[in-house]
Amino acid sequence: MRTILITGPGGSGRTTVAAATAQRAAGEGARTLLLSADRTDSLGAALGFATGPVPEEVAENVTTWRPDAAARFQEDLTAFQSRAATVLDLLGAARLDAEEVTPLPGAEELCFLRAVRDAALSERYELLVVDLPPLPQALALLALPEELRRYLRRLLPPERQAARALRPVLGRLAGVPMPSDWLYETAARWDVELAAVEAVLTDRNSAVRLVAEPGPAGVEAVRSAGLGLALRGLRTEALIANRTLPEADPDSLLAGLLAQQRKALADWQDQPYDVHPVPHLGHDPRGADDLTALAVPSVNPAPAPVEWPVTDRRSDDGVLVWHIPLPGAIRDELDLIRRGDELVITVGPFRRIVPLPSALRRCTVAGAGLREGELRVRFAPDPDLWPATGR
Repeated sequence: MRTILITGPGGSGRTTVAAATAQRAAGEGARTLLLSADRTDSLGAALGFATGPVPEEVAENVTTWRPDAAARFQEDLTAFQSRAATVLDLLGAARLDAEEVTPLPGAEELCFLRAVRDAALSERYELLVVDLPPLPQALALLALPEELRRYLRRLLPPERQAARALRPVLGRLAGVPMPSDWLYETAARWDVELAAVEAVLTDRNSAVRLVAEPGPAGVEAVRSAGLGLALRGLRTEALIANRTLPEADPDSLLAGLLAQQRKALADWQDQPYDVHPVPHLGHDPRGADDLTALAVPSVNPAPAPVEWPVTDRRSDDGVLVWHIPLPGAIRDELDLIRRGDELVITVGPFRRIVPLPSALRRCTVAGAGLREGELRVRFAPDPDLWPATGR
């Protein structure tokens, strides 16, 4: 299955573009699921009919779905209370009824990510089009699975489960109770679910389409979003320049706005992905005819994967080089910190902690440089750790 994740600044028309993308793919014969994160039915406004919390086929080859985060959270909490019944009873805790439960912060995001996972793993569809929240909420959402998995591994390392027989002894020595099996089992179950979501987002058949209006604000939003996506190793397939104006008389009231758009479109030609102008229809698109008139690009059936390769330059320079594509990055906004077997990368407002490839863990950082939109980190083999045959 192909997965297309669509996002853009608030008010950029990303939901309309998502609907048009799904409609075009369906017209080309792909069984398509259109998934939306919006609480309100803006997706239905674009399609011309209502969408809801149950997947429903609304046209030939098009199914829509807006998951209900509140209902999913109630189901999860009820299941958790059942699994933890013994512990809750020992603590004298009063269980919550479903009617008094409202989603906690972050519950909606997790619910939506699980819906993305479930949809991507379904065999009913050939294409999943995901209408993500606006930037920067979408970037935080896409980073969530990896970040939560890292927290779980740090707080509840799986290898500690092997010391079950020692927990009573350790508890007496430390004076505090050790975590019980159910806590580790819950963490392991969460890790599996988050890993499945992460696998969908980073799959070679997944890609992002950015939607923005050409103009100063759009240019800055696209640059920032491109950096955040590249740092996460997510591939941007296309930039949809939405609501592009037609040529107008130089004396027209629209001449200034048109000039801004032309400048932005020229700037975007330097982006490492395709730019597709989508016309302004003179009104808010609604219904199949308007979505067709937008003429959004087809979904690429053969995407190019994102790679962070390590090249061996020991024979020439005595180093290994890790190539990390960061198009649009600025040297002054870039920072690197080696911490154990991880590299902390900060670029602009974004930060990611990535594990080093196995070969680089036996090396020391020998420098880094930013060239042609690519961060190149040099590693020198540590003589104390590197095999003698590799010297």
